[in-house]
Amino acid sequence: MAEQQFDLIVVGGGPGGYVAAIRAAQLKMNVALVEREHLGGICLNWGCIPTKALLRSSEINHLLHHLDAYGFSAQNVSFDIAKIVKRSRGVAAQLSGGVKHLLKKNKVTVFDGQGKLSGVGGGGLRKLAVAKDGKPVADLLAKHVVLATGARARVLPGLEPDPKCVWTYREAMVPTAMPKSLLVIGSGAIGIEFASFYRNLGAEVTVVEVMDRVLPVEDEDISALARKAFEKQGMKILTSASVKGLKKGPSSVTAIVEQAGKTQEITVEVVISAVGIVGNVENIGLEGTKVKVEKTHVVTDGYGATGEPGVYAIGDLTGPPWLAHKASHEGVVCVERIAGVKGVHPLDVSNIPGCTYCMPQVASVGMTEAKAKAAGRKVRVGKFPYLGNGKAIALGEPEGLVKTVFDAETGELLGAHMIGAEVTELIQGYGIAKTLETTEVDLMHTVFPHPTLSEMMHEAVLDAYGRAIHF
Repeated sequence: MAEQQFDLIVVGGGPGGYVAAIRAAQLKMNVALVEREHLGGICLNWGCIPTKALLRSSEINHLLHHLDAYGFSAQNVSFDIAKIVKRSRGVAAQLSGGVKHLLKKNKVTVFDGQGKLSGVGGGGLRKLAVAKDGKPVADLLAKHVVLATGARARVLPGLEPDPKCVWTYREAMVPTAMPKSLLVIGSGAIGIEFASFYRNLGAEVTVVEVMDRVLPVEDEDISALARKAFEKQGMKILTSASVKGLKKGPSSVTAIVEQAGKTQEITVEVVISAVGIVGNVENIGLEGTKVKVEKTHVVTDGYGATGEPGVYAIGDLTGPPWLAHKASHEGVVCVERIAGVKGVHPLDVSNIPGCTYCMPQVASVGMTEAKAKAAGRKVRVGKFPYLGNGKAIALGEPEGLVKTVFDAETGELLGAHMIGAEVTELIQGYGIAKTLETTEVDLMHTVFPHPTLSEMMHEAVLDAYGRAIHF
């Protein structure tokens, strides 16, 4: 099999890999991309995008059961879970096809198969073997190889997946029937989004979280409001609790849950395990290289470089935050660094917004109040409730909060934390503010349009300095 040479090879076609490949092509590199399954990776096919399609359907179901508040009425409202899943899969397929088109448009050569580092050839070129179903597909050469193989669901002993009653995110996205009851293990973004989806379709949902609060990476005020909202919707929340084992029955599964030294058994139709992810570091040829792996993730510098010359890594493979937009930006930074583009800055994770698309939505960027104080910062904190915003009341969405954290001495925006309708869209305003290193003065002098939800972002800044107008 003749070797094919490229300037750059990307292993993995997810939001990190395909963006890196396209940016490299824009920089006039001859690029190959190797993908073993679906272009778009987990995000487009089994994560970010199809879950949002599912959540949209559940939000519509919720709204249809609360039409009276808006002056409407409807009888015999029902849904078809098969059609909901079909729509979600259709959205994923459409976007995966779009990625294929973009790669073709940018003249990226795509190889269908598993990529594996296979040594160093003449002139120091990296060698990569591509195989499909155990059969060789191609032997590739390039000076630079970017690994973007992503991650997969963590499996804990005793919580192994079972298509019938113990699901990971994959099974949870394509139910063949609507379960009447579920127990979700883990209240991070993935766990809470599925809990929200199934609860809004009418299932009885219990969430078990080992930490002392739900959404534990979020600011404590946001976590508290989230829990209150979820419980108001009928979710059962067990914090500082852990699942010690499962007992499977013919049509149910019983979880043995320990909390505060006491044990209880909770029987449900389905358990969803959302206890984190692990990097796909296996079978990609890291053995014998200087690539360092810690806790299943590849160690890199701020530009994606590993300890092995010519080998780079980006995205979920390199660890938290496990976010598609982080992976995409890492891909651009990595490739531009390789190409020698001037002014490339290493990724600053403190400027990466995080979004959870439950109901109500949660979004944040930067430090929480507690972390800022723990870092020795003197802070000024501002808060503004949705109840004080005209647009929120008009939308029928009066529950929520916008919170800002500033450095009391310099006015630097350290963090922003939000819960409520459309906060996943609003948070980017604070993301831009952090990237531009704006101070409270800049934000105070920014004019926010009326009537919009974004006015709360202004008020939360003003409140940090005792100047809030509408509350």
